[in-house]
Parts: sequence; structure tokens; C-alpha cells
Amino acid sequence: MLTVVPDPTDGDRHTLEGPVSSSFIDEIVREGARRMLAEALKAEVDAYIAAFTPQRDENRRRLVVRNGRHQPREVLTAAGAIEVKAPRVNDKRTDEVTGERKQFSSAILPPWARKTPKVTSWMRDMCGMIFAGECPSHGYAAGQDRYGWRNRSALENR
Repeated sequence: MLTVVPDPTDGDRHTLEGPVSSSFIDEIVREGARRMLAEALKAEVDAYIAAFTPQRDENRRRLVVRNGRHQPREVLTAAGAIEVKAPRVNDKRTDEVTGERKQFSSAILPPWARKTPKVTSWMRDMCGMIFAGECPSHGYAAGQDRYGWRNRSALENR
């Protein structure tokens, strides 16, 4: 739960204006990101449902309705890990060609997404640097690993 008063034992820093807790600021950023994502998902579902409101079945019931929320899942964002409860849509329309039911899929947060593209790109870049020997923390020169394999051709590695 987000509180307004920071815990004094939580590693606060002191400035001219008073104590500032970095973890408190991080929590505010994460909570803001969670709320903005929740609102964006809600707006996306509202627009989808509104687009199909005129479509009704033979009992005059709407074919596309809201159906609660999915199970909460954690998504890794640039602001940190946040818990998301995506809205669920019950779409009873069927495709005329295949006969399969149509499904709502969020463009903002696809069902498979567990990390935002920025975090994924950053992780891929960092892993690429480490595997290419460009990360200065391991103590080897760029393009060289412990055994010197990076500088050899593929035929020499056999």
C-alpha cells in the first residue's frame, strides 16, 4: 500500500528541504505507472466494447461485453515490476469463414507480455555486451573472452 509518510528507517537522505527516501520515490513512480497502465487498458476495452455495442444476438443481448479481470500478473517496466489486472472481454461474435469465436487482444499489453519492449531491448543489449566480451566488469578486452575464442575464426574453433 502506498503511504504518504515515508518510513524514517528506510534509508532516507537529507536535503535542504528535508528527508527524501529513494525507495519512497520509486514506490510513487511504480504506483503511478500501475494506475496509468490500468486506465489505458480500461480505455482500450471500453473503446472495443463501444465499437460493437450495436451488435446483438437473437435475444437482443450484446455480443461483446466486459467479463471481469484476468488473474494478476507482474510486468517488468522501466519503473520496476508492477502488478497488472487486465480487463477481460467476452466476445461472442464468430468469424463467418472459419466459424471460430473472435477474441479481444490488447495492443497495449498482449497476453504473452511480461516485460515492456524497452526493458527487453535493454536486457538484450546487456546480454549481447556480455557475450561479445564488451562488458568491462569481467576484466577482459572487448571482443575477447577468457580463452580467446572471440578472435578466432569458426574453422579454427573445431
